[in-house]
Amino acid sequence: MTQASPPRADASLRQAQVWHALVQARELPDLAQALSRLGETLPGFRALRLGWGNEATGTRCAPDGVLLDAAVEQALQRACAARDGLVLELPGAVTAAWPVPATDRTISVVILCEDNTPVARFQPLLDSARALASALVEKESLRLAVARTGQAERLQNALYSIAELASSELDMPRMLARLHEIVAGLMYAENFFIVRYSAARQTIRFIYFADSQDPFIPDPETELGIADLPNSLTLGMIRHGRALMGPSAQLRAQIGLEPADAHGPDSADWLGVPLLSGEEVRGAVVVQSYDGQVSFSEEDRVLLSFVAQHILTALERRDAREELERRVGERTRELARTNSELRSEVEERQRAERLQAALFRIAELSITTGSQDAFHAAVHEVVGRLLYARNFFIALLNEGGDGLEFPYSVDERDAQRPPRHLAHGLSEYVLRTRKPLLADHDKVSELVATGEVQSSGAASRCWLGVPLIRDEVAVGVVVVQSYSDEVMFTHRDQELLTFVSFHIASGLVRKRAQERLLEAYAELEHRVEERTEALARANSELRAQIVERERAERELTHLALHDSLTGLPNRTQFLDRLQQSMQEYATRTDSPFAVLFLDLDRFKVVNDSVGHLVGDELLKHAARRISMAVREPDMVARLGGDEFAVLLEDVGDEAGAIEVGRRIIDALSAPMMIEGKELFTSASIGIALATPEYLAAEELLRDADAAMYRAKAAGRNTSETFDAGLRLEALRVLDLESDLRRSLARGDFEPYFQPIVALEDARTVAHEALLRWHHPVRGLLLPGSFLSVAQDSGLIEQIDWQVFEQAIAAIPRLCPDGGYVCINVSPRHLHSRAFVPRLQALLAKAGAEGRQLRVELTEGALLEGSESVHHSLAQLRGAGIIAQIDDFGTGYSALSYLHRFPIGALKIDRSFVADLDKDPAGSGRGAVVGAILAMARSLDLEVIAEGIESPGQREMLMKLGCQLGQGYFFGHPLPLPPGSVR
Repeated sequence: MTQASPPRADASLRQAQVWHALVQARELPDLAQALSRLGETLPGFRALRLGWGNEATGTRCAPDGVLLDAAVEQALQRACAARDGLVLELPGAVTAAWPVPATDRTISVVILCEDNTPVARFQPLLDSARALASALVEKESLRLAVARTGQAERLQNALYSIAELASSELDMPRMLARLHEIVAGLMYAENFFIVRYSAARQTIRFIYFADSQDPFIPDPETELGIADLPNSLTLGMIRHGRALMGPSAQLRAQIGLEPADAHGPDSADWLGVPLLSGEEVRGAVVVQSYDGQVSFSEEDRVLLSFVAQHILTALERRDAREELERRVGERTRELARTNSELRSEVEERQRAERLQAALFRIAELSITTGSQDAFHAAVHEVVGRLLYARNFFIALLNEGGDGLEFPYSVDERDAQRPPRHLAHGLSEYVLRTRKPLLADHDKVSELVATGEVQSSGAASRCWLGVPLIRDEVAVGVVVVQSYSDEVMFTHRDQELLTFVSFHIASGLVRKRAQERLLEAYAELEHRVEERTEALARANSELRAQIVERERAERELTHLALHDSLTGLPNRTQFLDRLQQSMQEYATRTDSPFAVLFLDLDRFKVVNDSVGHLVGDELLKHAARRISMAVREPDMVARLGGDEFAVLLEDVGDEAGAIEVGRRIIDALSAPMMIEGKELFTSASIGIALATPEYLAAEELLRDADAAMYRAKAAGRNTSETFDAGLRLEALRVLDLESDLRRSLARGDFEPYFQPIVALEDARTVAHEALLRWHHPVRGLLLPGSFLSVAQDSGLIEQIDWQVFEQAIAAIPRLCPDGGYVCINVSPRHLHSRAFVPRLQALLAKAGAEGRQLRVELTEGALLEGSESVHHSLAQLRGAGIIAQIDDFGTGYSALSYLHRFPIGALKIDRSFVADLDKDPAGSGRGAVVGAILAMARSLDLEVIAEGIESPGQREMLMKLGCQLGQGYFFGHPLPLPPGSVR
């Protein structure tokens, strides 16, 4: 009797449980078990085996116990080699293999089934296995990569720390303890010790020992003889000179050592590496584990070997430093003892020598010094060598004998000592008594109390004054004083200064007499010598100057009139020759002439690509070819850069000048071989024919220059002749530039604001500030009528700042509840370091925030890619100001700058919006707009459509996913409402 089938509800429950196990599987073996249980629900299913791995690590399989015959194994190997996901069907089996994205791993699945079971039945099972196993393999690969990166960082930090320890001020025990902590941060190192080994002395020292089981406490300074440690595993490893890893008992047997309890308990796992200096073993580092659950791997051995070499380096550096410090200390102490013995002998001898030298020096100074001031300063220097004289002055009686003069004074508190009448000061006290005075603060107070002296000037802590006696008469005082308790004069200083004062007084008197005599003689001799030398020098120099000036004039004349690179006449010589031709033409109008102004096309490209040296050679070649294309009497000149000028004498008519221009263009078109490179160039030529209206050479050259620019505008490599139309255009540009300058001074430039709206409900979210010019005669002008002139004249930056200030000041009124104002910024501003700080100052003045201001840039400004542009954009981002690209899609539209620069928004050019309502969204402009929107969403950029003028354009943009826009459909640019501050 057959058993009844379980209810459908139970089957559904088991199916749900299987799928839940699949989703919850966190490891590949668990996933294999869950996939097998899912397969068991399919008819014809027998078993499943999941495999994963690569060539380097091998392949792992689960669940265990699934055996494959030879045919299935071969089919599985073919599938793993192909890795194309194709299902290979065999009798009783199905297999497939796939690569795991972003890894070098492969996933394989083998399903054993009943013969003739259709493959399609197992396709959902294969798909589930591929998706879930790929996710787990990727997760495992990422986890391993993160672990390896973390281990590498920890190792690097550990090595840095070890290197720093070698030069740290930590003592040896603390340094070694820190080394233990570093190693413990890389691997298991609870039981850790370091041994130093001396092959010469046949000893070892345990300089550091930390062990949880071994009670051994070694003395780091005690050396243990090798003979006393016959069965030491550490010593055995040192003798072998290579690392050992494994259970200590096994290692002893491996290297032929007997068990030895005296050397500590055996460990479950033991790892030791030698400290090697070249081929020589200097010690060892050992870690060990007494826990059978903790063992060391080959990776631990490699890691500890690598770290051990850095530990040895650190220890040897520390040893070398300590040895050096020990030797320096011993040598320092030895020198200090010798120095102390010598100092006492030398000081006494030097004191006598200094005193004797001081007396001789004072006598010598009275004769050799050039002035009284120099004599006084020299005396101060001499006294300063004998005693403390930082504060020193000399006081002398004046010629009337009723006052004191201070010809010399150096004092840290009383900077000036003006002359004074005799009073009751300390100096006068010494003069009256004709005796030296050594007084500290108490002594001075006592003299003041008795009325002998009156205190004046800065109070000193110690004062020493000695009279200057000459012929039994006190003629002055020499004084030293101290403002610090640390410097107090003694009676020995008083005796010394008194002895010196006699020589100072004699020197002063002698110096005064000598100076008066020398002044008279010196004045006379000086005048005679000065006059004689001046005449002789002038005569000699005059002859030399005449010769040199003639040579220099010839050289300077050539340099002043010729170009140093090409040797052609320069602008100055060309204008002189042109002025002569104009004067001759004024008297002989039947001999017309013409001026050709040449500019080499794209010369900057040559300079930027192959360098200035090659560019200079190209200019030389061009100069020779131009010179060969004209007649002998004609002049070719280089005006500067890549500009040349040609003066054609007796050219006849316009056709003759055009023919010469054609010959020059043909000559320059031929390739030039420079520095092994074949270079090409061309020229744009402007022609101006002489007419009686020209009064100055510069006017004719200016008009040829203007014609040259028209030639460039016409496509380059051609010539154009100056005519009345160009003259009128030049005058118009000149008048327009003058109007711009006057309007700048008056403040005629104003921003007009166009709303930027949300396309869905036409709600205003921002405003763009657009430049408008209130011309005093022509009325309101748009930028197109004057912007090029403003840029060429360099006035655009001043105009911009005038508009920026008004636009930012309007932010509080235009954006009271949020939003922002956009300003258009020319590329020049981005090269200025002051651009962003100046914007921030305007925002602060207006009480606005950075997020309420945006700057619009053209794509050309970013394509320069200069450091200054990147710096300015980074400053804007730091200030909260978003930068957005204007007219996107009309330039190069290079995606690279959208990644390189901090851009926050794009504005789709109006040319893509113009006929959008007549164009299906999937073709033409609609496709371009859709592509721009898709790109912007992927880069997280805001998009604004410009030039919306109809409901159809608005609807099409909304369908394409555009949320913001502006155009005449929503509002025309308008000035600020009345009452706004401009």
